[in-house]
Amino acid sequence: MQQSSTQETLERSLRDLATGLEPGARMPTVRELVELHGVSPVTVSKAVARLVSQGVLTTRPGSGTYVAPRSAQRQAPPDTAWQTLALADRQIDLSALRTGPLAAPGSGTIRLDGGYLHRSLQPAKALAGALARASRRPDAWDRAPAAGLSSLRSYFASDTDADVSVEDVLVTSGGQSALSLVFRAIGAPGDAVLVESPTYPGALAAIAAANLRPVPVPIGPDGVDPADVQRAFEHSGARLFYCQPTFHNPTGAIVPPAQRARIVEVARAAGAFVVEDDFARHLGHGDALAPSLLAQDPYGAVVQLTSLTKPAAPSLRVGAIIARGPIAERLQAARRVDDFFVSRPLQEAAVELVSSPAWSTHLKTLPRRLEQRRTTLIDALRDQLPTWNPVTDPRGGLHLWYRLPPGITAEEVEHRAAARGVVVDGGRRYFPAEPPAAHIRLSIAGTADLPALKLAVDALAQAITAAPGADQEVNG
Repeated sequence: MQQSSTQETLERSLRDLATGLEPGARMPTVRELVELHGVSPVTVSKAVARLVSQGVLTTRPGSGTYVAPRSAQRQAPPDTAWQTLALADRQIDLSALRTGPLAAPGSGTIRLDGGYLHRSLQPAKALAGALARASRRPDAWDRAPAAGLSSLRSYFASDTDADVSVEDVLVTSGGQSALSLVFRAIGAPGDAVLVESPTYPGALAAIAAANLRPVPVPIGPDGVDPADVQRAFEHSGARLFYCQPTFHNPTGAIVPPAQRARIVEVARAAGAFVVEDDFARHLGHGDALAPSLLAQDPYGAVVQLTSLTKPAAPSLRVGAIIARGPIAERLQAARRVDDFFVSRPLQEAAVELVSSPAWSTHLKTLPRRLEQRRTTLIDALRDQLPTWNPVTDPRGGLHLWYRLPPGITAEEVEHRAAARGVVVDGGRRYFPAEPPAAHIRLSIAGTADLPALKLAVDALAQAITAAPGADQEVNG
């Protein structure tokens, strides 16, 4: 204790001395400080090291200790209270993103949350090879075209099932960036936006950030009913509908082909755009896909979003917006205001990836692997948590959506599961308004393998059936 007090006293003395000297002035040597203050060389060394770390002093090996430049010295934090008034009520609402893929997992945690492929499901070798080849291209670090590399735009145009051209494609920094860009380009502050209920929380966050107003349209096992969409357009005056007709997140629902065509007709009659989030095109479990809304749209009403992130890896932040007509021009103009273009090395790597035989192989094997995980998780839940009710039997996507039985909330499940080392995703944040019941979303793709899925359900069942207070005993 005495030694600590002595060091603090010496630090104050040296700080005062440095304050009275010019930057670059030499400080007394260790020997001089030992003699002057009657302290040990170790105490001097610790005091000097502390002041160096704070930017008050700087050392030069073989020369001595000097007063640091004023810019390097840490100042008191500025008084930023004035910003409260300047920002007023303008804020970015991240409540919908409080958990899920942005949350950092603890050591040993089994994740049944999140929205990306586990490392074991990613085409790691193909990604590494693509990045290496892209880095060797002579123009890899040149400026990219604002709309994206022509070869990458061509891939996205051919990957969709619609008759579109390269000119209709705008490359984006992943799907979330595309969402934000579309909502800001189409909607005006205060406008209503129709959304499925439940829906993707990232879309709700982007809608809120654009100062738009979400209007929920309920969905069933077959997605939204076009009649409900029509009524919502009429009552709200909305000119924009965001939807996920293929392997909907979180429910996994698929809108039947006939309803898809009807949704496009309803939107056209309302003079509205449909934002079709086609994130799960390559996440099917083996069944053939229904035609996209874009493929059934002769009016230019559908703006389609797609991404390589979901079927590849979280950090391959490359996606695309497919749009036709004046809206395409507006989106490209907004892109130039936002960030000019997507990183060229990343685009080059994406081109290398999708052009390789390994990518085709990955897209052929991924459905089978996801189907195995879906079946494993459903069977385990049926055996150990039979009162949990699956809302749909998804044939694609990365998630299962369960309605909880009466008597337990999603927050309780989240808490109890976390105490057992399992992370799950409560359903509240997927609803733009009050949820009709408690739900849980479970990821089939966030664990290393099938045994980990079974282990997670074991722990989850134990957590749910445990007596009150048992969670603390497990963690204690």
